[in-house]
Amino acid sequence: MKERITERLMGWYATFRRELPWRTTQDPYAIWLSEVILQQTRVQQGLAYYERFIGRWPRVELLAAASEDEVLKEWQGLGYYSRARNLHTAAQEVVDRFSGVFPADFASLRTLKGVGDYTAAAIASIAFDQPHAVVDGNVYRVLARLFDLATPIDSTEGKRAFTALAHELLDTTHPGTYNQAIMDFGAMQCTPQHPRCEQCPLQDCCLAYAAGTIAERPIKQGRTKIRDRYFHYLHLSDGTHTLLHRREGGDIWQGLYEFPLIETTSACDAPTLAANPTFQQWLGGQSYQIEREQSMRPHQLSHQRLHATFFRIRVATLPAIEGSQPIAEERLGEYAVARLIDRYLELCDRN
Repeated sequence: MKERITERLMGWYATFRRELPWRTTQDPYAIWLSEVILQQTRVQQGLAYYERFIGRWPRVELLAAASEDEVLKEWQGLGYYSRARNLHTAAQEVVDRFSGVFPADFASLRTLKGVGDYTAAAIASIAFDQPHAVVDGNVYRVLARLFDLATPIDSTEGKRAFTALAHELLDTTHPGTYNQAIMDFGAMQCTPQHPRCEQCPLQDCCLAYAAGTIAERPIKQGRTKIRDRYFHYLHLSDGTHTLLHRREGGDIWQGLYEFPLIETTSACDAPTLAANPTFQQWLGGQSYQIEREQSMRPHQLSHQRLHATFFRIRVATLPAIEGSQPIAEERLGEYAVARLIDRYLELCDRN
């Protein structure tokens, strides 16, 4: 049955494959770039980012020579900014450790910053025809349904079992084509909701279809608890300049810019915020006027839900806030910011 599944997947892909720019080349740089961008990103959204990156930095040494701020600015809106920082670092590693030439073997690819088993397998198979099977969310779903597997995909046992099964199905003669086939099949045919079972070329091979368990596959152990956080941003302005600071440390959005931030354990309106000790430290010694209070809809991250309010505050002189720097208001668009702040700036432009 496994040989039949592989053959039909390859036949389906020959007819229905998506035509994407990184599929017209075996350049490992282009393939790596596409894979990093498409992690946790829909193809339709990721395509525009890929074209911008490859257009601005067509070779790995050019990306390596860019500044982190430049890379983060191009990445703005994709989220998961650690991927952008890892992308930049890995480009520098290719230049420094491999003389600008991507390594062709799986083990060496795995040593690059941010390159895990999935990305290394994709590059090794697609660019170098190495027999390594990819296992991503689409592959987990297809395999869990085809073989009606109840083993949780986020368990150690599950990851080991699904990886072994993926390698058993791999077409070792055309590994790159097969890997792209099963990923496209999961994205287009065997979708999370409303899979096209009636038109599926693998219907007679699908054990979950026969058992009526399609909607129950794949299985995960459980969801991570979501933490609520309350952000209060001070958009200070003296009429021409505002303050920004660059986030550092191990928290979210490292390396991105934002307005001075006061985080509390619950939402604050303007009078409550004005009584906050940090607010008093920053603005207690001068007159100010809160011109606008803009509450944003909750901003969902993987394990956090952010409740943000922006306060547009007019001051005669910008206060000295440690870590913040004055910049001209018209230059705000030059700085890499999180999508949450970008949405606020879009609202400001409309009003």
